[in-house]
Amino acid sequence: MAGTTLRRRLGRRRLTARLVETRDETATARTLRFAVPDWPGHLAGQHVDIRLTAEDGYTAQRSYSLSAPADGEFIEVTVQLVPDGEVSPYLVRDIEVGDVVEVLGPLGGWFVWRPEQPEPVLLIGGGSGVAPLMAMVRARPATAPPFRLLYSARTPADVYFADELSGPERVVLYTREAPDGVERAPHRIDAADLKAYGLPADDAPTCYVCGPTPFVETVTGLLVDAGHDPGRVRAERFGASGG
Repeated sequence: MAGTTLRRRLGRRRLTARLVETRDETATARTLRFAVPDWPGHLAGQHVDIRLTAEDGYTAQRSYSLSAPADGEFIEVTVQLVPDGEVSPYLVRDIEVGDVVEVLGPLGGWFVWRPEQPEPVLLIGGGSGVAPLMAMVRARPATAPPFRLLYSARTPADVYFADELSGPERVVLYTREAPDGVERAPHRIDAADLKAYGLPADDAPTCYVCGPTPFVETVTGLLVDAGHDPGRVRAERFGASGG
């Protein structure tokens, strides 16, 4: 108990994070890897607050999901550019390796996956909502129960983590334009998609849904209509504003 309490206290401290690596995911999204001394570790699905401070003392802060599992003092966030935002333009376009920001975290205890969970898992992400789900995919041990990811993206150019999405357990569902050879016509995720590509309600999976609010509301409704236990459906929403 004492160790858990200390971990939580450390998690609420503001820590200095130094950028050590960047990877472009799309033309407008970027993964940032930071070194954070004294980082207490995190669970897949948690997030951090990143705070920037200008030379005149003005500060701006936004929340970003951690897109990789715990890895010592290192954390990763994947940021989608919001053109009129205050924080994301700097993180996507301007920050350079060696630059420093402040982070507060890890935050959140509901929308998390723990390796000891015995049940199957169904992950459904829309757009940048795939980021915390990818942390779960990456944290999953080889011996874990069935673990299915459905990722709704507009076009192939909008797909994050493209080199990690092969195989029957990771399905990309396109809404506007699909690559050659994909039989499913582009459309928003529907009940037929859940039946064809998801996990059946009889398997009693825990379902994690993340994305824009309208997407999350639609998908959670489809899951419940398909017979999934509402108590096993966990949702993380984000709005169109901010950044």
